[in-house]
Amino acid sequence: MVRLMRRIIAENGRDYARSWALAGVCLVLVALSTAFSAWIMKDVIDEIFYKGRGDLILLIAGAIAAAFFIRGLASYGQAVVLARVGNDLVARYQRRLFDHLLRLDIGFFTDTRSGQLAARISENVNGIRDVLSITITSIARDLVSLVALLAVMISQDPLLSLIALLIAPPLLLTVSYISRRVRRVAREAVTLNSHVTGTMQEAVQGIAVVKAFTMEEQLKAKIGALIERAQNRADKIASVSERTTPISDMLAGLAIAGVIAWGGWRTIAYQQPPGSMFAFISALLFAYDPARRLARLQVNLERAMVNARMIYEVLDIRPRQRDRADATDLAVDAGEIRFEHVDFSYQPGFPVLEDVSFTAGAGKVTAIVGASGAGKSTVIALLLRFHDVASGRISIDGRDIAGVTKASLRANIAYVSQQPWLFEGTIADNIRYGRPDASDEEVRAAAALAHADTFIREQAQGYDTPVGETGATLSGGQRQRLSIARAILRDAPILLLDEATSALDNESEKLVQNALETVMRGRTTIVIAHRLSTIRNADRIVVLDHGRVVEEGDHASLAGRRNGVYARFNMLQGGAEPHEDNPATGRTEGALP
Repeated sequence: MVRLMRRIIAENGRDYARSWALAGVCLVLVALSTAFSAWIMKDVIDEIFYKGRGDLILLIAGAIAAAFFIRGLASYGQAVVLARVGNDLVARYQRRLFDHLLRLDIGFFTDTRSGQLAARISENVNGIRDVLSITITSIARDLVSLVALLAVMISQDPLLSLIALLIAPPLLLTVSYISRRVRRVAREAVTLNSHVTGTMQEAVQGIAVVKAFTMEEQLKAKIGALIERAQNRADKIASVSERTTPISDMLAGLAIAGVIAWGGWRTIAYQQPPGSMFAFISALLFAYDPARRLARLQVNLERAMVNARMIYEVLDIRPRQRDRADATDLAVDAGEIRFEHVDFSYQPGFPVLEDVSFTAGAGKVTAIVGASGAGKSTVIALLLRFHDVASGRISIDGRDIAGVTKASLRANIAYVSQQPWLFEGTIADNIRYGRPDASDEEVRAAAALAHADTFIREQAQGYDTPVGETGATLSGGQRQRLSIARAILRDAPILLLDEATSALDNESEKLVQNALETVMRGRTTIVIAHRLSTIRNADRIVVLDHGRVVEEGDHASLAGRRNGVYARFNMLQGGAEPHEDNPATGRTEGALP
């Protein structure tokens, strides 16, 4: 706990020192005014009620009114200051978490469920604020109040003070035991709550599938079980942490009863003025609340520390894939891409690519085809450096991309993924992500090239129409065309198309294919496609099978190879049956042009 506290203070102390100092001053004023209210009770009882000194009534009443006036202003001041600091801390760590997540590699997000990650962050982000707020208020208000009130008590009656303090040892032992119990169950409760929130979020995002497959009852049972477990953990935390309340109340009751009994007997027996006794009891009663809060400090701090610790567990994750220390920016000239003996696997012992070698000519269109699971999309992922190769080399214009910065590499690539993804904002915003400084005219020109301008203008607000969550208000084909428009706007020398027309109907596919042919002209383009009709005119076709390059050539030569992998694909999609190669010419007879 101490190490984590030091880290939090080291990261934030300097920035908020003045605010915390101001809040501390206010809290000290609250504590001192509380102690003063107890101390002055002696004069209230002895001087006014016992001795009947009317000349002191206004003075003592004014002093009490002033004390409560100061207490009220100081309480307001510390509450506002600490709230502002707390809100700023939450915003600071939200920004910091998002920046950190953006720096993590693709592998982290592959291994982590997005819904649970978002829920975990939202559940825990307040932990840092709570740790600091609890600490400051406990030290500056409760501890100072307790010390000041103890001083009042001791000044009035040292023996009674000793009797009152007899409750401290058993109370501290109880709190220490409860804190250990809370620490064990609090983390599990936070984890279960994040699972509940994450599962609900995923169910809402996939609501169409949920309803189509009548999964309501299954998900209801699943989430119900998670909620029940989370509820049980929360109940356990409540039952354990709240044990300090009855224990402290019982011990305080014994102490107060003992003080009243002893003090009352002594006052009656020795005929002493009751003022000091009333002041002592007032101080003791005032001291009860800060003492109780301090007794719960460790319990509350343990719960807040669990949240803070889980936030730092995310912040401490180091990207597995970083730029090398000597990495430099990439400047693409011709744009030739080479894969040289590349091996890669997502899990040890399960290779995805093996000894893959091919060249994507500068300014040419290279198509990659193969059955599902052959490794086509992995080729794109490696070129974008979403992952690093296990062995081999990928180069652009002769430069190994492992030695360039990822930012400069990706700045030279326009990418259209297999699953088009739209973000919060308008249609224009989503296209402009391709190049943030693009003008409205350039955005509309890119949309026109992607054959998206017509349907965009038919929307209620045109280019200013919000796209809905993940583009839910648009069809799959419309989302894909916006994704293509984004890539067109980027105007990069390298273009990667991963099933870029997979979500389009035949008419839209033809329109977009014509647009892409215009955009691809003069750019190095790698196209992944299942439908061979979209890559017939590619300058080179690379055929992958089980992670290996098994064939290369153009459409005509590959379609004519008897028993060839590409020829089989071509036949399945309605192409002509291949003929034997003519040994005299070395060309395939009867192949499709």
